[in-house]
Amino acid sequence: MTLNDLTHMYSTDEQCRALLKKLRWPYGVECLRCKSKKVFELSEYAKFECGECHYQFSVTTQTIFHDTHLPLETWLMAVLLLVEARKGISANQIKRTLSIGSYKTAWYLCHRIRKAMADVELPMMDGTVEVDETYIGASEKTYRKPGHGDCKKQIVVGIRQRGGDLRFFHAQDIKAGTLAKYVRDTVSEDVEVIVTDELNAYPTAFRDTPFAGRHKTIKHKSKVYVDGDIHTNTIESAFSLLKRGILGTWHRISAKHLAAYLDEMTFRFNRRKNPDLFIDTLRHMITADPLTFEALTA
Repeated sequence: MTLNDLTHMYSTDEQCRALLKKLRWPYGVECLRCKSKKVFELSEYAKFECGECHYQFSVTTQTIFHDTHLPLETWLMAVLLLVEARKGISANQIKRTLSIGSYKTAWYLCHRIRKAMADVELPMMDGTVEVDETYIGASEKTYRKPGHGDCKKQIVVGIRQRGGDLRFFHAQDIKAGTLAKYVRDTVSEDVEVIVTDELNAYPTAFRDTPFAGRHKTIKHKSKVYVDGDIHTNTIESAFSLLKRGILGTWHRISAKHLAAYLDEMTFRFNRRKNPDLFIDTLRHMITADPLTFEALTA
């Protein structure tokens, strides 16, 4: 989907609603309350009414679009800009490009799209998997370690399958138990090799697990960065993309919302070769639970 395609095909509210209707109910509209198929359309009000329980609803009811005051054309344009920007796009840029009245509205719009990106099923990884950690935030004048209460740096754990998917996690620490949980939740027991650097927590994390005999280490402190197929360059390239997004696009991310930006980056990265990325994102947006402004800022 290109910008020209979008403006040509979905430039009116009716066209946008027809697209969302097709994505949400590919086998025909059904009541959101009683699941009846006996539904008729109130075209004058852009709503549907159930013939069984008389519940009235629209194509945006109980979706990310719920209770929005922005035109659906603006929503679709924002989705396209966000998913096609390799290093992300800022809420300020969305505000300027789409002539949205306030930064708060544009910021809330972007976070609702990210919420849909987070509510996706993720397959387990196998083959060769790399695990590493990095630190996000301004340089510290103190010598507090990341994870310490006085340190403002945030920890991001990255797991990437070579030739496959990527996962980012906003971690509170890099203790063995924390790393072990992320790996268990992400990596299949059929994995061939797990590659890490020489951080002491990794051997402890994999001890007494199916991954213990498949763990390989690359020793960066000894200036060794590649040893045959043993390296962490694949996950480090993903970290580089993330940091370019933070420095060049978002500029500053609060610790509270860091996980949402990580979800956006991984959603887009894992679908970078998907020619239907725009439609796929919309499909998730009409099935994800709504995100209220109160919940976002709580």
